[in-house]
Amino acid sequence: MGCCNKRCGLIAGAVFGAAVAILGGILIPVGNSIIQGTVHKEVVIEPGTTAYDTWTAAGITVYRQFWFFDLKNPLEVLQYGAKPAVVEKGPYTYRTRYLAKDNITFYPNQTVSFLLPFGAIFDPSMSVGTEEDLITSLNLALAGAYSLVPTPLHGVLEKMIRDSNSSLFHYRTVKELLWGYKDPMLKEDVGLFLDYNNTFDGIYTIYTGKGDVSKVGMIDSWKGSKSLQFWNDPYCDMINGTDASSFAPFVDKKKPLYFFNSDICRSVSASYEQTMDLKGIKVYRYSLLDSTLASPTVNPDNKCFCSDMKSTKNCTLAGVLGLSTCQDGRPIFMSLPHFLHGSQSLREDVLGLNPHVEHHKTFLDIEPTTGFTLNFAKRIQVNMMYGPSKVITVLKKVKDYTLFPLVWLNETAMLDDETADMFKKELMSRIQILEIAQQALLGVGIAIFVLCLVSYCVVKRKEKSNKSKLIH
Repeated sequence: MGCCNKRCGLIAGAVFGAAVAILGGILIPVGNSIIQGTVHKEVVIEPGTTAYDTWTAAGITVYRQFWFFDLKNPLEVLQYGAKPAVVEKGPYTYRTRYLAKDNITFYPNQTVSFLLPFGAIFDPSMSVGTEEDLITSLNLALAGAYSLVPTPLHGVLEKMIRDSNSSLFHYRTVKELLWGYKDPMLKEDVGLFLDYNNTFDGIYTIYTGKGDVSKVGMIDSWKGSKSLQFWNDPYCDMINGTDASSFAPFVDKKKPLYFFNSDICRSVSASYEQTMDLKGIKVYRYSLLDSTLASPTVNPDNKCFCSDMKSTKNCTLAGVLGLSTCQDGRPIFMSLPHFLHGSQSLREDVLGLNPHVEHHKTFLDIEPTTGFTLNFAKRIQVNMMYGPSKVITVLKKVKDYTLFPLVWLNETAMLDDETADMFKKELMSRIQILEIAQQALLGVGIAIFVLCLVSYCVVKRKEKSNKSKLIH
């Protein structure tokens, strides 16, 4: 009787274990559904959600760090046509995006529009010097006029240069180069980021994700248009993806992420690089591909971004994007810092450049469940061109066209410890608890079932052995 009770107990235990395991198995799709429901609710951009609170916050610390290329041999370049030799000087750090989004308006088609205010506050504690530090750099006004004025009018430009006592290079403060100064030749303000403060980027209109969470954050229009007007080509003028602050939830690392950046006047894509830990949160690191700024001979998709045959050597030059069509005609060229992934000739024409992938690449760290960008570094270099002239005195010794690096910037932000803790507590901890419960029930149930089944077999064998002994 006792053995019978033991066998029955073990069978009951096995049944119980199987039931627990089945419950754990059932919880997996149910739990996944709960997780998806929670995430889908919280990533929609509407009042009351985690996404909306993060999206509208003005307290997120975003920095722009600037490294200038300080020219060390201006006389040799002017008098003997020597290659410019530069030394990197920086960082000079500014806090930006400290103002909340403005003019937020929701629409019935599940979109919302907003303006993104610009502003910069100097942070001396994160800088190598003050805004009054002096830099020897290319004369912005002269280089710009040289690129825009046709050769037959070089005589007029030469007179303007002489009358204003200007030269190809000048000595300016960090503040002047970035935010502007009165140029003696043009008699107007000139600067790399002139009028940046107290201006706006936008208007942006994006999808809120309500009704279709796969479209959350995707740009519907920018400045009232669904496409760009810079490249005179339907492909290059497309506005793809989001503004990179977030993406659709449940990120698939096998697929690229698309985003638009107004600084470079185009959309780009980033691909999965590796999985990392960011303050206890698993993130996917995405970075730009080498092909993003490849020459059209390597990447035919870039053909429509090549609009200046002279500066790009008939579109064979890699690593540079001319922005004159979206910079009010200013002959600005964008590249990655130190011409990373650019043609070798770019680094041979200017001495002192040393590209380094880890220091100079652009990347995004995305939390894959929510699609939120928790850390990023946007790195861009600003360049201008000068070249030879038979009429302009300061250019008579110049042997060839040169893309001169002026400054490179690193715009970066990372969630702080407080936000990371809140993120883990409010969202990730719920998901993790549910996943642990699923795994625990499944694991414990299987363990009980197997243990009881093995024990039952042992008891059964022992009973058979005892019965055989009694018979004998």
